[in-house]
Amino acid sequence: MIGFVREKIRSGEQINRDEALALLMQAELAALGVLADGVRRRLHPGKTVTFVVDRNVNYTNICVSRCRFCAFYRDAGDPDAYLLSREDIFRKIGELRDQGGTQLLMQGGLHPGLDIGFFEDLFSNIRERFPGITIHSLSPAEIVHIAAVSGLTATETLRRLKVAGLDSLPGGGAEILVDRVRRQISPSKIGWEDWAAVMGEAARQGLPTTATMMFGSLEEPRDIVEHLFRVRELQSRGGSFTAFIPWTYQPGNTELGGVPATGVEYLRVLALSRLVLDNIPNIQASWVTQGAELAQVALFFGANDLGGTMLEENVVAAAGCSFRMDMEHMVRLVASAGFVPAQRTTSYQIVKFY
Repeated sequence: MIGFVREKIRSGEQINRDEALALLMQAELAALGVLADGVRRRLHPGKTVTFVVDRNVNYTNICVSRCRFCAFYRDAGDPDAYLLSREDIFRKIGELRDQGGTQLLMQGGLHPGLDIGFFEDLFSNIRERFPGITIHSLSPAEIVHIAAVSGLTATETLRRLKVAGLDSLPGGGAEILVDRVRRQISPSKIGWEDWAAVMGEAARQGLPTTATMMFGSLEEPRDIVEHLFRVRELQSRGGSFTAFIPWTYQPGNTELGGVPATGVEYLRVLALSRLVLDNIPNIQASWVTQGAELAQVALFFGANDLGGTMLEENVVAAAGCSFRMDMEHMVRLVASAGFVPAQRTTSYQIVKFY
């Protein structure tokens, strides 16, 4: 079967769920990498590897969802619970701008006291003060929560946030898009169909989006495959996913606990993502969870993008994973692997080649 699937991929045909599962479970790692690299080269014929200069501003760690895999959230009464002031948020964005950054990834917990007015006022002020910064912020779970707190539909919430300045919607909170798994790791968070509905509505309103997958918790291989195909099918029905970002669950300091996925497991899933998601242009390597060296290897397993430089990151760091990378390091990493580094915008427009 593997040989037949290999020929399908090389001829540009889409593979099905059974074939994808066979690849994940049976294909040799090197062979899987060669196949994924071939698809990457077909979609991106040159040697360009992109990245964006961004900052992840976590505006609050107060969250009513209390996901079992998360080490970042706090209850409102906890001594280290916080909600950033406007001054702190603007200072952080100013530092991003001063370092040539273009993307603001603002995400936080599901705070019970923040309605749409908070975000409308915040985004409109950011747009006015920092016109060169793209607001690539929130997540489907946050959209649904803001809508519920505000007595609105998700459609109305997205429309108002877009008017206020939201430019692009990240795909955070996807975890595994299988409700059997979600009920075990995040029982209070939205189900996969709600996640998909928000992403579909964002696309209809003209907002670019991304999709993610967190794997290595309690899912089975067939759940990983199902997640990928659900994302592919959403895209084929008019989705606006510009990129897919798989990353590994980090068990440190979490209620769920467990053992982190290995680098080999990460590369297998990354390669399969490139093979299945042939209708999504970009695959990001997760140096935030894997480190610089494995992210470099990922460039030969289907990834064509290294995501953001992330001047700040708090969620994964709360689980004890604290890889850092500045722009100079990222440029060297790409170049030493034989590729051409390029800074991009959120919409994948090239800002500068190095």
